[in-house]
Amino acid sequence: MNQILQTYATRAVPRYTSYPTAPHFSDAVGARDYAAWLADLDPAEPVSLYLHVPFCRQLCWYCGCNMKLASREAPIARYAETLGREVDLLAYHLPGRMTLGHLHWGGGTPTALAPGDLEALMHRVLARFDLATGAELAIESDPRSLNTPMIASIGRLGFTRASFGVQEFDPAVQRAINRVQPPEMVRQAVDGLRDVGVNGINFDLIYGLPYQTVDTLVETIRLSLEMAPDRIALFGYAHVPWMAKKQRLIDPAALPGAAARMEQAKAAEEAILAAGYVAIGLDHFAHPHDPLAVAAASGRLRRNFQGYTTDDAPALLGLGASSIGRTPLGYVQNLTETGAWARAVESGKLPVAKGIGLTAEDRLRGEVIEALMCMAEVDLRDAALRHDLQPDWFEDAVPGLGRLARDGLIRWDGSRVAITHDGRPLMRVVAAAFDAYLQPEAARHSVAV
Repeated sequence: MNQILQTYATRAVPRYTSYPTAPHFSDAVGARDYAAWLADLDPAEPVSLYLHVPFCRQLCWYCGCNMKLASREAPIARYAETLGREVDLLAYHLPGRMTLGHLHWGGGTPTALAPGDLEALMHRVLARFDLATGAELAIESDPRSLNTPMIASIGRLGFTRASFGVQEFDPAVQRAINRVQPPEMVRQAVDGLRDVGVNGINFDLIYGLPYQTVDTLVETIRLSLEMAPDRIALFGYAHVPWMAKKQRLIDPAALPGAAARMEQAKAAEEAILAAGYVAIGLDHFAHPHDPLAVAAASGRLRRNFQGYTTDDAPALLGLGASSIGRTPLGYVQNLTETGAWARAVESGKLPVAKGIGLTAEDRLRGEVIEALMCMAEVDLRDAALRHDLQPDWFEDAVPGLGRLARDGLIRWDGSRVAITHDGRPLMRVVAAAFDAYLQPEAARHSVAV
């Protein structure tokens, strides 16, 4: 079984934060399509907002996100001003004043904004949208640059959750990825936010980094647990230097191989579970009473571009350069280059670069993939009936299920597919069996484990 798992572990497969995945978006979908999709939304239904700030104060070599180094303040201020205009532009295209259930600031580093600009933008959002009772307001932050005035602003604005990229505390690993942040620095940032009322704290950790070992990762988890994060995400480092040019600064000879990555992932999971957290989907962990764990236990866990979430809004609307949005009719992605994005917004045009409209089969396969990624099981016949498609659709459309069952990754009983304990680390591989767009020989995704 170990040899089988290692064979699957090196497969390049998507993370499935959407289906179809972003590489299959095209410029055949543009601003006019998105405007029609927005107008079609039900104003009685809540929506979610994602606001992207691509600026960072320091360059992290492992990062694959769309970001710009914030060497001067003026470009960040101009970006914030344009982002506010995009908020107004988006609201103009909606069928009425809508309610927000979730709002998420990501990047880059949203706290690279000046505190006053963050407050002005939040007030702009709240002038256009209502907040649902108990709405989650989340922001990503870098403890290396989070300062006292920004912490105060985050508290005044009522943010309920903050995420920190901890990654790894070992000094040698931190130097190898150009992200030096001692545990004391992270603890100070966490304590500061809790002091102003931000009660939900998320940590992101990474395995598979250069010079990383099981021992360094387990020690990082021990130090992280002392700060008592409510949620922990444990990601495998995706080394894709052909896409993320900064990663070319990382020595590939220092990266652990497939067997070492699997060992790190297993040891990290064991350490987190031993501390009383529960496993959520593929790579998240939470306290048993955390809303994410409650959603998983009750079958209401969802997955979107922020990872695992309790957000069940039918539309997630993206704002900012490169952000991705989802409506019931399709996905769109904004222009990536900040100048082109700004020019589109300034001209009063939705800054869409590309997207994809959803077919009935896309929605069915997307539901199946999300169910597997969230709950590790799905009834294919029931899913088909919910989409008014043939209940036996999968018999010819998903040829790889038999192989996955023989190799012990799934149990396949009639129309019911369940991922086994051994198959759980390879959840993305199982999900990929239902991906009609994926071409393995052309895949440029990260490895499965």
